[in-house]
Amino acid sequence: MLELAILGFLAEGPLPGHELRSRVSHLTGYTRPVSDGSLYPAINRLAKAGLLERQPDPRAGAGRYVLRLTEAGHADMLQRLRKPADHEITDHTRFYTVLSFLSLLPDVAEQHAVLRRRLVFLEEPASFFYDGDRPIRAEEVADPYRRGLLLTARATSRAERAWLREALGEEPLENNS
Repeated sequence: MLELAILGFLAEGPLPGHELRSRVSHLTGYTRPVSDGSLYPAINRLAKAGLLERQPDPRAGAGRYVLRLTEAGHADMLQRLRKPADHEITDHTRFYTVLSFLSLLPDVAEQHAVLRRRLVFLEEPASFFYDGDRPIRAEEVADPYRRGLLLTARATSRAERAWLREALGEEPLENNS
């Protein structure tokens, strides 16, 4: 997802490395901080693959550069958005990275296909806790913290499903849990 974030932000325009780091850090938040040890190797991989290029930035001083997306990088970014891996649909933080740049896909039908995949995933019964293969519902849990976790996850999922249906132009379903 780091590479998609890099490509997505550069699709919006060239950036110096420190500004790119700041934007990626704001996107991923405190839950997945971006270190120089992960960002700069990712930039190097993308540059080596011809997906971005570095150009010296004489205004910023020696050793400073601006990163630009290449045509190949733009095409790669669009392909990553069109066909996110399953774990990029099911993991909410990864999906939010996809969602952050989904409007860069020029075809609304392709955008909607990604949103539908997320909606299908969210409509499957799931839990953090199971009795065998059966998901355990919040009402079945005595532990107040686990119950709180399940209730919060249910509310978040309900809100996201409602937004997805709205974005897809679908009617909301009544009494979703």
